[in-house]
Amino acid sequence: MRIAVVNWSRRALGGAETYLAGILPDLVAAGHEVAFWSEQDQPWNRERIPLPDGVPEWCVAEVGLERALEGLRAWAPDLAFVHITTGPETEAAVMEVAPAVLLAHGYYGTCISGAKTHKSPVPTPCSRPLGWQCLLHYYPHRCGGLSPLTMLRDFRRNSDRKSLLPAYRAVVANSRHIRDELVANGCDPARVHAVPLPVGDVGAAGGDPAGDPSSIPDPPEWRLLFLGRMDRLKGGRTLVDALPAIRARTGRPLRVTFAGDGPDRAAWEERAARVARAGDGVAVEFVGWTRGAELEALWTRTDLLVVPSLWPEPFGLVGPEAGLRGVPAAAFAVGGIPDWLQDGVNGHLAPADPPTAAGLADAVARCLEDPAAHALLRSGAREVARRFGRKAHLEALLRIFEDVVRSGRQTAGRPLPRLRQTRTFQVR
Repeated sequence: MRIAVVNWSRRALGGAETYLAGILPDLVAAGHEVAFWSEQDQPWNRERIPLPDGVPEWCVAEVGLERALEGLRAWAPDLAFVHITTGPETEAAVMEVAPAVLLAHGYYGTCISGAKTHKSPVPTPCSRPLGWQCLLHYYPHRCGGLSPLTMLRDFRRNSDRKSLLPAYRAVVANSRHIRDELVANGCDPARVHAVPLPVGDVGAAGGDPAGDPSSIPDPPEWRLLFLGRMDRLKGGRTLVDALPAIRARTGRPLRVTFAGDGPDRAAWEERAARVARAGDGVAVEFVGWTRGAELEALWTRTDLLVVPSLWPEPFGLVGPEAGLRGVPAAAFAVGGIPDWLQDGVNGHLAPADPPTAAGLADAVARCLEDPAAHALLRSGAREVARRFGRKAHLEALLRIFEDVVRSGRQTAGRPLPRLRQTRTFQVR
């Protein structure tokens, strides 16, 4: 197959681009021809997504939209594999070139703000399908910012995205939760496929670290890890507030590491310092973004990953990545997290209606109260992580692609809707 991969940027910015850096060489190694089509080449301070040798590419910001589309048409792809785009009109233009498959990394076309969360009076996941009624809830529930212009712009953009969904030959959801969201927003269930994201080479992390649960010694302290962006909906403050209860329940000192950065980091650090001063046996450190060998060393010093996200994470790839290394997790039962976190198998879930510090403390404590039970969770973490290998993901993806290409030769797709917005690209 000739597969055109479409993304808004060719720079390694977030989870979608990390995924592309892995799937592009996998597709080439499987014998397929691949091209890369992007809208922008920014931010400048990030490295470009590495492309396999010989992969052609077009960037709208460099050559203009029409020339980028002409290059794509001349290459004649069998299908377009679409990820994140900045504007529905650009997406629609690509969909006119070839049958298209969307990988929905998040709440694409199903939420005004993309967070799918009511932030007031307390952060609570939202299950409402996108529609005009969402405008009535936007301000009372603080779904986004305070600008009415931003609210209307984002509503129109995501409404246009929602109108494009039926024109895709297939939609790949990165969790069962996202699949359910797409179906609730009008997608044909037969065209929406839940295919969890891969976590890499599941054999790379070594052997099972748990050992014989009956001979597990009592640890002198428990080591907890938060890994990710530090903003309100990621729940770091909730984790900090839960630490005294966790310390009391487990009866052991806690050493908590926050790895990452973001707008709420300073506030979390200040709150954590107060908690540490108020109670004996709680030590908290903030180490910033950690990668490569430094991150691997951090995993070896971690007993439990805590994912205190208050918003419904579309999948939460960090959980299976921890499991790959034999690290269990505690998290709220939001979004796609229950796809990989099985209560009592590789960690424990906390209730999320609404998510509270007390509920999180209980889930964490259940993971750590008994060293022998914790050892079994470590074994379960590795076992569950093995289900998210790259080979299984690629095989599922290629089956969808083959069905789309085969059906595309026989029938035309649905006509594209007329969109309300236009977008102009500057050529540098």
